This record gives sequence, C-alpha cells and structure tokens, in this order.
Amino acid sequence: MFSSRRVVAAAKFLGILAVLGLLMHTGARLFSTRYNTNGQGIFDMWGDSLANNKDYGGGADGLGEYSPQGIKPVNAAFVAFVRNSDLYGMRKTIQEIESRWNHNYNYPYIFLNDKPFTDKFKQGVKDLTKAEVRFGQLEPDTWGYPPWIDQKKAQVERETSNYIKGRSESYRFMCRFQSGFLHKHPLLKDLEFYWRLEPDVHYFCNIDYDPFLYMKNNGLKYGWNIAPTEYEPTVRTLWNTTLQFMDRYPELIPKDSMIDWVRDSKGAYTKCHFWSNFEIVDLSFYRSEQYSKFFDFLDHSGGFFYERWGDAPVHSLAVSIFLKKSQVHYFDDIGYYHPAMAHCPDGSKERGKCVCDPKEGWANGFTCAKRWRQIS
Repeated sequence: MFSSRRVVAAAKFLGILAVLGLLMHTGARLFSTRYNTNGQGIFDMWGDSLANNKDYGGGADGLGEYSPQGIKPVNAAFVAFVRNSDLYGMRKTIQEIESRWNHNYNYPYIFLNDKPFTDKFKQGVKDLTKAEVRFGQLEPDTWGYPPWIDQKKAQVERETSNYIKGRSESYRFMCRFQSGFLHKHPLLKDLEFYWRLEPDVHYFCNIDYDPFLYMKNNGLKYGWNIAPTEYEPTVRTLWNTTLQFMDRYPELIPKDSMIDWVRDSKGAYTKCHFWSNFEIVDLSFYRSEQYSKFFDFLDHSGGFFYERWGDAPVHSLAVSIFLKKSQVHYFDDIGYYHPAMAHCPDGSKERGKCVCDPKEGWANGFTCAKRWRQIS
C-alpha cells in the first residue's frame, strides 16, 4: 500500500515537472522569436490563430457581411492621395492588396487628387476590384500656402536645400495636407478607420484576418509596419517646436504616453518615426482635440515650408506624446515594401503565406523598431 502511494506521488510530481517544462519551452520560444531582429517568428502562430478567429474577421469567404455591397463590421476604407499619372503604380498596389486580402473582405477605396481624376484613371482602378470605389478632389483651402507663410522665406529654403524633395513646392503641400487635412475630407467623414495606400508598394503576405476589426476590438488607435529615423536637415526645429507645444498645453499630455520612443535618456530627439505610407488609423485620434491643436501649432510655426516637415514625423510625434504603447500596434506579420525600404517576416523564402527574401526586407532590424520593442 505504502509503495503504491509513493509511485502515485512520484508520477504526479513528474507530471507537474513535465507541464512546467513544456510551459517554459513554449515561453522561451515565444520570447526568442517574437523579439528577434529578423522578423516574424511567433506571428506564424499568431496569424494562424487570427485566421480562424471570427471575432477578427478570420475565415472570411467573401459572403455575408464581407460581400461587395454588404455591411462591414467596421466602417473603414483604403485611402490614397494620388495623381492621374500614378495610375500604373496604383493598379499594381490594388492588384496586390486585392489578391492578398481584400478579395475576401471588399472594403471600399477612396482616391483623392488635387486635380480632377480622368475617366481613364477611374476605370483603371475600378477594373481590379469588386469593392466600391470613390473619387474626390481636395478642397481649395487644404492645398497651397496658408496666409501666414512668408513665401519668399520658403522659396529661399527650397532653392538652397540639398535633401530629397527639398526643392519641391508641391511635396510640401502634400505633407501639410496629409498631416492636417486628409482625415477631414468629406469622403472620409463617416469612416471609423482608414488604411493608407500608396502607388508602387508591395504586399508580400496573405492576410487571413481583418486588421480593421482587430484594431477596433482591441482598442488600438494606430498601426504601423516600418520605422526608420528621419533625415535631420528636414526636421531641424520640429522637436523644439513639439516641446514648446507640450509646455503650452501640459493638460493634453498624458503621463503614460510612449514619448520615450522619440526622446532619448538625455531628452534629445531620436528622430524615430513610423513610415506613414503604411498606416492603419482609428480616425477619432486624428479628429481629437489634442491632435488638432498639435497640428495647428506646428502649422503656424511654418516648418512645413521653412524646412520640409513630413507627415510621417508629425503623425509619429503625435502618436508618441498622446497615446499609450498599448494603443499602438506593430503589424510585423504583414510583409510590406515601399521603394527603398521593406519589411519581410522571417522565413518567408521557405514557408508560410509570405513570399519575400528577408535579406532584402530588413526594416525589422532598424534601430527604431528595436527601440519600440524595448520601451515600456
């Protein structure tokens, strides 16, 4: 009797050890793969779980709420600011986003232009999707110089600059529009979320869940994919202007923001920013009081024209000073390329639903992506 009890007790003890060992092995695997600098790792498992999770639009088959005319679970759309000359590049993007994802979900597209779209452009993008497509033109007061800008001073900056797009006037108009007016356009007024699209980008991975629904269900405000550092000559005074804003409106700055992503231990600007050519955003954030005041403050300082502030660092500073890290999501399961930079999930040459070469998609190893993983 005594011997048999000892055997049972020993078996139970060994069983507990086995369970603990399995948990430790699983935890080590998750940690080591999730936080490596090469890419996806755990997101093979994470993506598979979402692909079968109806709460996040997994397992969509193009029927019901995801039909072309059906009511979507999130009022969302793809949004692109383009010109008629971008038709070929935009068609390539649409073909990939449709084949990789939207042929099952049928979210609409919204195209904006500072000039009227041609019939050729309209038909060229409509040919590639079953989803609704809308076209709009910018409102006049959102494109060009605001009245407080010294245009001669702005001209001197353009003529003496030696950085990319530094001599372009229209590029500055575009950055200002994307920073402060895109989300206010009448075609976007009813949207909850938008997914920004650009011409000539690539999506390397099949996406088997609904990122819009995933963000909404998890209370996420901003989603990103690539995070480089900004070129300092284009943002010479942006950080100091942001500090001035924070000093003037301390009541708008939460104590638990993710400001340490853009501020180092000495208080200097890291120049980290989310590359906004890919961003999925809860538009209530851009419509909020704090973002509106932040943009207006920056706009009246003149930095969009006296330097060359991009919408990416502007959006990123706003995210960093106003949001918690738990409200921001790194879509590192989505393989993505924009000319000059790419993110390719680890192992995509050999397995999974991504087809890209990790050696050519190294953005996950950027200093700012690493910094993101380190901040609390």
